[in-house]
Amino acid sequence: MFGYANPKKYKTLSHYIFLTAVILATLFLGFGLYLALIASPPDYQQSETVRIMYVHVPAAWLSMFIYVSMAVAALVLTIWKHTLAGFYIRAAAPIGAAFTAACLISGALWGQPTWGTWWVWDARLTSVLILFFLYLGAIALNNAYDNPDKGNQASAWLVLIGSVNLPIIKFSVEWWNTLHQPASLTSLSKITSPGIHPDMLTPLLVMAFGFLCLYGAMVILRLDNEILGRKIHVLRLRTING
Repeated sequence: MFGYANPKKYKTLSHYIFLTAVILATLFLGFGLYLALIASPPDYQQSETVRIMYVHVPAAWLSMFIYVSMAVAALVLTIWKHTLAGFYIRAAAPIGAAFTAACLISGALWGQPTWGTWWVWDARLTSVLILFFLYLGAIALNNAYDNPDKGNQASAWLVLIGSVNLPIIKFSVEWWNTLHQPASLTSLSKITSPGIHPDMLTPLLVMAFGFLCLYGAMVILRLDNEILGRKIHVLRLRTING
């Protein structure tokens, strides 16, 4: 797999992965929205507001998944100095920030009718807000240096240090008394016998897979732009040095 860390070899696969991701995202998000907005029943307590879950939960999952993938890329960049790992952090950080923002905003919209407030300094909410700031910090560090490699390395260290926040997000509802409900899907047993009705679980999983495919397409587009931008940067340096 390390062979595909070379940008040239990566390009041989990216086109096909991108097309597949776009097709799957279109199909799953289209079908998922139908299930979420039309086919699935309203909740007996939350009524129609429960439909926010079909955006909020997949966005929350993606916000953590993207950061985990960035932490892996940061580790690869720090240890093996693979160029594509730095490109990936640059490409993924803004998308991760967008999904985290969607999670926070949809959570506020869901929380107001459910809890009676838009925001509380709850352990889960606060740790997700910190995750959003970590994404912004990675973006800032990526663009803080004239030398892109230094920016990549600085953001990689921030991502690695910030990864300690992930278990706090995951287990915050178990470690502290919070308004946020516990996870309904925490293990394989929860998937086979979940604390959520199948009529709601199915659109939730379909939407989550659609979000994942959408992320795949978006990150490949940004990776291609990062690689092209680096080529332009190198050509400019050669022209200046002459």
